[in-house]
Amino acid sequence: MSKVLIMEDEESIRSFIVINLKRNGFEVLEASEGHEALNILNTVRDIDIALLDVMVPGMDGFEVCRKIRETNERIGIIFLTAKVQEQDKVYALSVGADDHVSKPFSPTELIARIQSLLRRVNVHRETAAKVSFQSGPFTLDLIAKQFKKNGQLIELTPTEFSLIQFFLEKENTPLSRDVLLDHVWGKEYMGDPKIVDVNIRRLRQKIENNPSEPAFLQTVWGHGYKWKGLSQ
Repeated sequence: MSKVLIMEDEESIRSFIVINLKRNGFEVLEASEGHEALNILNTVRDIDIALLDVMVPGMDGFEVCRKIRETNERIGIIFLTAKVQEQDKVYALSVGADDHVSKPFSPTELIARIQSLLRRVNVHRETAAKVSFQSGPFTLDLIAKQFKKNGQLIELTPTEFSLIQFFLEKENTPLSRDVLLDHVWGKEYMGDPKIVDVNIRRLRQKIENNPSEPAFLQTVWGHGYKWKGLSQ
């Protein structure tokens, strides 16, 4: 049973979400504000997904997300937000979220987003024909769920890990945004396709020596992106 933490200060909304999550087989933990959410995450093991409302009293969802990512890159994070401005969506992803759902939302949409993210969080439970990839200074270990550059561990979110794995599987092959969306986020993904570009920028900050002139995760103008292997 997958564990989901919901941080929402409005009790009626939180109860509505909890009921629908439980109906769909999730174990649910509840928090009404940021410090309570972080305490739960520090004491309860194996929480798979955190649903974070942005506008809560005290520590807002953005700050909670930043603090989570300081110590935990493997948990899936979805923002629940009434903010609809483009810059807010981009900012949510830039601080470490994997997805965002704008209020008001339907239970069907929220469950679909959670299940899509869970597939990325739980990818290590799937059987893989290949257990590791090597590309230049990078090593991806599918069993240990680790990505290293020159032997140094690079912490990746579940979404980032799925992206890197797909790029290494398709080394030197241009991949369109639509292909990346379908493979990593799922064909049923209903969010903003710019989520691809935000995650690419975040990955470059982590892996490239000069993110503004990427040597590995390159843009293919008019098409999408590719991972450049040493043979090219």
